Amino acid sequence: MDVEGGGFSNPVKRNSWRTVLSLAYQSLGVVYGDLSTSPLYVYKSTFAEDIQHSETNEEIYGVLSFVFWTLTLVPLLKYVFIVLRADDDGEGGTFALYSLLCRHARVGFLPNGQLADEEISAYKKTDRGGAGSPSGGVGAASRVRVMLERHQVLQKMLLILALIGTCMVIGDGVLTPAISVFSAVSGLELSMAREHHKYVEVPIVCLILIGLFALQHYGTHRVGFLFAPVVIIWLLCISAIGVYNIFHWNPHVYQALSPYYMYKFVKKTQRGGWMSLGGILLCITGSEAMYADLGHFSQLSIKIAFTSVVYPSLILAYMGQAAYLSKHHVIENEYRIGFYVSVPEQIRWPVLCIAILAAVVGSQAIITGTFSIIKQCSALGCFPRVKIVHTSSKFHGQIYIPEINWILMILCLAVTIGFRDTKHMGNAAGLAVITVMLVTTCLMSLVIVLCWHKSIFLAVCFILFFGTIEALYFSASLIKFLEGAWVPIAFSCIFMIIMYVWHYGTLKKYQFDVQNKVSIEWLLGLGPSLGIVRVRGIGLIHTELVSGIPSIFSHFITNLPAFHQVLIFLCIKSIPVPHVHPEERFLVGRIGPKEYRLYRCIVRYGYRDVQKDDLEFEKDIVCSIAEFIRSGTSGPNGAAVESEKDDARMTVVGAGIRLCEVGDDPGEAAGPSSSTEIQSPIRARKKVRFVLPTSPRMNASTREELQELMEAREAGMAFILGHSYVRAKSGSGFVRRLAINYGYDFLRRNSRGPAYAVNIPYASTLEVGMIYYV
Repeated sequence: MDVEGGGFSNPVKRNSWRTVLSLAYQSLGVVYGDLSTSPLYVYKSTFAEDIQHSETNEEIYGVLSFVFWTLTLVPLLKYVFIVLRADDDGEGGTFALYSLLCRHARVGFLPNGQLADEEISAYKKTDRGGAGSPSGGVGAASRVRVMLERHQVLQKMLLILALIGTCMVIGDGVLTPAISVFSAVSGLELSMAREHHKYVEVPIVCLILIGLFALQHYGTHRVGFLFAPVVIIWLLCISAIGVYNIFHWNPHVYQALSPYYMYKFVKKTQRGGWMSLGGILLCITGSEAMYADLGHFSQLSIKIAFTSVVYPSLILAYMGQAAYLSKHHVIENEYRIGFYVSVPEQIRWPVLCIAILAAVVGSQAIITGTFSIIKQCSALGCFPRVKIVHTSSKFHGQIYIPEINWILMILCLAVTIGFRDTKHMGNAAGLAVITVMLVTTCLMSLVIVLCWHKSIFLAVCFILFFGTIEALYFSASLIKFLEGAWVPIAFSCIFMIIMYVWHYGTLKKYQFDVQNKVSIEWLLGLGPSLGIVRVRGIGLIHTELVSGIPSIFSHFITNLPAFHQVLIFLCIKSIPVPHVHPEERFLVGRIGPKEYRLYRCIVRYGYRDVQKDDLEFEKDIVCSIAEFIRSGTSGPNGAAVESEKDDARMTVVGAGIRLCEVGDDPGEAAGPSSSTEIQSPIRARKKVRFVLPTSPRMNASTREELQELMEAREAGMAFILGHSYVRAKSGSGFVRRLAINYGYDFLRRNSRGPAYAVNIPYASTLEVGMIYYV
């Protein structure tokens, strides 16, 4: 694991400068595409209607001063020097902050958590900011933790805060492609009449957006090598144009970097200047990507790319635009104050082409980021299960979600056709951007106390300083509610309702399972045959429970006269860590005495882990059970046996027995002289073998149990899934009945099944209907 906290998910993260510089180069195309295209629309959005030019340069200098200090304080100071340090085992983003808090205080919303989950190496309570903590830091963390754990209202507020930030990121995934591509294409307005331009611009933007979303299923890795060069060329281009404008039009524009011009701007423009802040804040759109995409790169590489390339290029670009505008106070039309008016006429067409490519790259990054955060929400039980397609076998973060992709495209086209100008799009995008930053600031203040063990005073200073800046921009954006800012609020409300209803219904369904689970005494009373005929094969029963017998099992054997010789109660769950090491993934235990052949297998995934397909998954489950049997911890009185007194004792199963199919060489798996084969005496359809180490020696009962597991594996595996019908209890209130009977039921019927069950053949699947009254 590297010093930057990247974890095992990205093996290329090392300390060599060659690797760091390579990651910095790659990050330019993935992380900074959105931020680098902001000069296309910042000045146009700022000067739209709120403030007008005068014969002096006070307004122009004031806007430039605001842009400079906003870029310096928020992306540079806040994100590069502070927030990037709050990584969750190398991962970043809103849910990374939230999961980090969940591990330092019991405020998590996952109902099936276990104490064994806290023993996972990735669950360790990192203390990256703890060095040199004030003496009162640990005591402050303890007091804050106790307060959060004691009051459920605070826990719900924390969850809602994280969901608001997530919803605004999804809204940004709709608005950023629209405003970026629209602003890039708007360069056509300088080469044709206004009456012709308005009929050409929107169709071209729509065609580009449709093509962008239609190509998502190919994955970014197929064209990813073009991303960084496009962004680098774009940054060099706007830097060169900025330098040219500075020396050609106004070499003294550097004076506007003084904060004194901000004071003069506010004093002169007053309410109009305050409202124009909604356009100025667009200069930091895409800054959150530095933290959200941290899992693909390292902290150092992102810092180098921003401080050495992106930040100076953006400053020069904005200074060049201000220098040009300072000498051109008379603007014929409002739309001619955009970026392209400051571009020399001889190179406008090449710049237009580069700008469109850069806008597409920036849009691609935010769309992929939206897919990633929805996957995290789904893994942590806050979003309906959707189909997730991994477009690259090398990079785990490159995914494609078909349903979300087409929803984003439809919404993006609706925003483009509905607004048709960057003013309203800018108002909408600005509110989404600043809301995500406010959420990050609030969560970050808790991280400073709980995770870094700093004093509460330092956390208060952090939230007051950055929170005041962002609250000022937030108020300027919110005041434009009727002028476009209502769009991200509407999107957020819709996605917020979906997320909360799904989380609420899932939680109530799990509580029903816990309250109605079958007792171990009932199972022991059935005897080894469970009171029915045991047939050959393995029965894999999917359940959300981590202990006890689910009611679906009793419902099944009540209606069917036979069951499989080996039963595995399978629970697949996510825990609030980004990744779980493969050797810590399986938690195995026995239910009842050994002769019952009942096992429980809990499979644990992090919110960014990739789940295997059905064949690999099936092999891993059987191998984990076999290793559990061989390890000797599964004796009749062993700690891993579930009983009527304690049904929650499990054993972590690491690497051990391998299951070899036809064509595998068992000698390669365990060495030519360190393994023994146990083969089934019955001729099977497929040649399947366990490869076992020769020591410690296996006793007769262990060998017999392994052989029976082998025979069952060869006979086939059946997957038993519950088909649930969730209804509100009689006497429930109107809101609860509406949420459960209509909202959750609709989402459940239209969502995907368990991730591993997507590729399971229908012939091997059994569904058991159950009605849940919650």
